[in-house]
Amino acid sequence: MSKSTTYLVTPGGEELAVLPRRDYEVMKEAVEHAVALGDYRSGRVPGLTADETRALVGAVSPLAFWRGYRSMTQSELAGKAGIAQNYLSDIENGKRTGDVGLWMRFARALDLPIEVIVDDED
Repeated sequence: MSKSTTYLVTPGGEELAVLPRRDYEVMKEAVEHAVALGDYRSGRVPGLTADETRALVGAVSPLAFWRGYRSMTQSELAGKAGIAQNYLSDIENGKRTGDVGLWMRFARALDLPIEVIVDDED
């Protein structure tokens, strides 16, 4: 990381650090990795085999992969989340998004942290 971080104090007394975007991205990735490792070590997220990892990467969405991993049909997960199966299908295929409350219901039904089932590429 560079040494070009600038420190500022707002009129309200809040201290800020301004750093190059590259440094920010490196720090963000390190935090995400640490969180993922902690989730795995704590058992919050199951470890995946190489084949399962390839399936996750190749899946239409993380939600679709984890639903299948938990051996749930779309109808079962939709029922647990209180929505219609076709709405879940649209969400899994990126045609609709759903609100945060819905994603929290998906996470609870799948017994996973919400960040695992959300596609952060969108």
